[in-house]
Amino acid sequence: MFITFEGIEGSGKSTQAKLLSEYLSAKGLKVNLTREPGWGKLGQIIRNVLLDDREISLEPFAELCLFCTDRVNHVKGFIKPRLDSDEIVICDRYNDSTLVYQGIGRDNEKDLVAQMVVKSCLEVVPDITFLLDLPVQRGLERIESRKDKTKFDSESVAFHSRVRDGFLELQREQPKRIKLIDADSEVEKISEQIKNIIDEHLTK
Repeated sequence: MFITFEGIEGSGKSTQAKLLSEYLSAKGLKVNLTREPGWGKLGQIIRNVLLDDREISLEPFAELCLFCTDRVNHVKGFIKPRLDSDEIVICDRYNDSTLVYQGIGRDNEKDLVAQMVVKSCLEVVPDITFLLDLPVQRGLERIESRKDKTKFDSESVAFHSRVRDGFLELQREQPKRIKLIDADSEVEKISEQIKNIIDEHLTK
């Protein structure tokens, strides 16, 4: 099973991905927790360029290309081999983030972004995606105290609003795969909701 977590900055998706990984591991299942960008040596280099190195300013298309390069490397080297071994993979951000951040947040041609995202997935698509949603201002308040803010954390409110709208549009288009979760709540309450959905999915 391939599970992904998506959401705007400060939505708590990384926390929930970790909690779900621990929950499923406690059930005796083989679980692999990963993230994008950043798998492997190449992924770490790309992650630094995309998120951390403020001396490097990328054009929107160059940024898109790097995210897709990271994904091809990640899918081929890590995700697909584990799915082929019937293991569970939980990924903190995947294809939907690129569609939204680079296709709607940035000034890239949406059709081109969609084509590149499809190719970068190497036909590996999530079985279920949790979209953790909350108001943009709440998300930005949560990340205000972070010491390790990324370049995306520092984007404008207008940018984050476009990203949130893009995620919600995707969810409306694919409600069966993308489960909308109210992230403006207690961590434990959100986790219980996610675990209930996964338990139901596992029994099918």
